[in-house]
Amino acid sequence: MLYEENIVQKKLKNIKIRFGLIYPNIYKVAMSSLGYQILYNLINEINDTWCERIIYPKTRSIESNSPAKDFNILSFTIQFEEDYFNLVKMLAASDIPLYSKNRTSKDPLIIAGGPCVTANPMPLSPFIDMFIIGEGEMVLNDLIDIYRNLDNPREQLEEFLELDGIYIPKFNNKTDIVLVENMDKAYHIKYPIVIHTDNEDYKPVFGNGILLNVSRGCSRGCRFCMSGYLYRPKRESSLEKLIEISEIARKNSNLNRVTLIAPSVSDYSNINELTEELYKRGFEISTPSMRIETITEESLKSLKKSGQKTLTIAPESIYKLRRSINKDISDEKIEKICDLAIKIGFNLKLYFIIGFPNETNEDLKELAKYIKKIDSKKRKGISIKFSINPLIPKAQTPLQWEEYNIKSIKSKIRYLKRQLKGINVKFDSAKIGLKQYVLSCGDENISELLEYSIQNKINTNTWKKYIPHYNINDELPWSNIDLGYNDNFLKEEREKMKNNEIIPWCDENKCYNCKYNCL
Repeated sequence: MLYEENIVQKKLKNIKIRFGLIYPNIYKVAMSSLGYQILYNLINEINDTWCERIIYPKTRSIESNSPAKDFNILSFTIQFEEDYFNLVKMLAASDIPLYSKNRTSKDPLIIAGGPCVTANPMPLSPFIDMFIIGEGEMVLNDLIDIYRNLDNPREQLEEFLELDGIYIPKFNNKTDIVLVENMDKAYHIKYPIVIHTDNEDYKPVFGNGILLNVSRGCSRGCRFCMSGYLYRPKRESSLEKLIEISEIARKNSNLNRVTLIAPSVSDYSNINELTEELYKRGFEISTPSMRIETITEESLKSLKKSGQKTLTIAPESIYKLRRSINKDISDEKIEKICDLAIKIGFNLKLYFIIGFPNETNEDLKELAKYIKKIDSKKRKGISIKFSINPLIPKAQTPLQWEEYNIKSIKSKIRYLKRQLKGINVKFDSAKIGLKQYVLSCGDENISELLEYSIQNKINTNTWKKYIPHYNINDELPWSNIDLGYNDNFLKEEREKMKNNEIIPWCDENKCYNCKYNCL
């Protein structure tokens, strides 16, 4: 049983444009997505447009139980590469032609956006009529305005090219990313959807609460992190704006729990003031993860008394390899934070990565030793969990020229499993890593695999055939997506990674000419 508050219902007789907002993953994941909820609320503020949610595996809308093919526009929000499989399955199950070239004016216009397709839309390009490159709230109002005034939008796609941040595969046009510049003028959710259910499959990852958009973008320059490169520069909401939105959202939902959403919540300039003020006003506070460098005793105590039970941090690897990805954090600093968190009463969850280009067997031995050392800190009533994942080279990062070696990853996982027996460690599989790599760095030929996956399972050998091979001077499939980088920036960062060179954070007022007008 599922009951929702603050969903939007409209009378169809007053509606000119029916907009299906599709999330190609399960309900609890969809309703934990800040971007998905922002777009739902934003679009529904347009009087003649009704935005309804369609969430995998269903192909009918939640609000009116309408089939997907009845909508004028269908827009996929894609957070994860593996959701590509669900996207093609949903199109096939909706009686909508899978390939854009086979659709007619009677079919919905198919749009996609999100970090994965902002970095590299090519694997999905044969299926999608139009991609939004960047933050969708910057484009959708104007996109809907254009759609409203066209007689046959599918035959007049060129009209949408006047908008920034639009990539249309039919024209293979170059486009620049679009980003919100002023976070106080960004769209903040004032009517959170409140979910009532006893079914764990429908409970959001963060629970019922207000998703508070503290900041976007990141200034740290971690060399493996796609989002860190896509959404530069760092942009913060003001303390006053966040308090205002929290109070408005609580009034409209009766929710007292706030989840702070940012690439790095602890990097927020006024994090202590924010948590203290929210606590004084009676809010419970949680945050998905915090950056080790900026965690303080004060911030941990504020989170603890506000109800958070687990501290999640990402050491990534041993010190030598952390330096190579531009995380200059000592082992001693990490241990100090772990000790402090345990003292305050937090459970711990730590994320590590294996498979760095310059990783050796000795590095793996040191990693196992270090994990054992941290695990030895647990005591009665305190749990420590570890997650070890393969490094996935991503498009639009300094790792985009690297290849994923599944044989090596499997060997490393086997070794660490032997070394870490008795410790609470979760490993992502090497095959899942291979899938993510091919989907992240592949070209439009990957569409063949995606179509095949609708009815068939894809074995590892087939995935291997689609492994891309790029040289440093090759023109990459996603080269017409312009994030604003200096042409040589990612190449220079790749060399610095190999040489274990650190660059300071952009916050320190040093510019590396990675993008335009950052500092």
